[in-house]
Amino acid sequence: MPLRRLTARDRSSAANWQLASLLAFTAGTVDVSGYLALHQSTSHMSGLVSGLALDFAHQGVRILIQPAAVLISFLVGAAFCAVLVNWERRRKREGVFALPVLVEALLLASLALPWATHHPLLTLSCLGFAMGLQNAIITKISHAEIRTTHITGMITDIGIELGKALYWNRSTSHPPVAASRKRLLLLTLLVVLFFSGGALGAFAYPHVRFLLMLPLAALLALPTILPLAADLRALKLEY
Repeated sequence: MPLRRLTARDRSSAANWQLASLLAFTAGTVDVSGYLALHQSTSHMSGLVSGLALDFAHQGVRILIQPAAVLISFLVGAAFCAVLVNWERRRKREGVFALPVLVEALLLASLALPWATHHPLLTLSCLGFAMGLQNAIITKISHAEIRTTHITGMITDIGIELGKALYWNRSTSHPPVAASRKRLLLLTLLVVLFFSGGALGAFAYPHVRFLLMLPLAALLALPTILPLAADLRALKLEY
């Protein structure tokens, strides 16, 4: 499949899952790197909200500043993605999904600059915003079928497909319950890629710090070039 199809306006199921694979790997790397740098997960909100409740009960309000900043940034990132995608859709842009992916790439690349080591709260906010933006991208692309920044939904869907596969269709009077082996395989792949990205973060971050974000940003930016270039050409023709 052409590289431009990963983030282009015209979608296919294969392009959705391929983009999800790249994003799941990115999320795993970002989450582990953020935790090693600042002892805070940034890609999944379930654990973060549980941690908020626990910390509030034992240590009071002041300890909530850091996780609350991540939570709010994640929310704002998702909202920003929705605004951006809808704005692009109204104008029938080819890069309707490429633009938010490029924004995420630029955010991650910015963490390689020296400021990231001097402003922990800003760094966490940047990571949370990027993960909220990313999760909203794949949610809108797949019509809420795929997630990439947390494993809970993926494991749940894997369990559902396994349950379908184990179901004994004894009656012929009802449509048979059948598992989708393709979906089961793809969901498992996303979990493996998230784990692989996390393992990369665990091994590489202690040595290169946030410079690790640069190759990730390049991988994300690459499939956005052609759709966005098409939009730029169209704008030039308009004027």
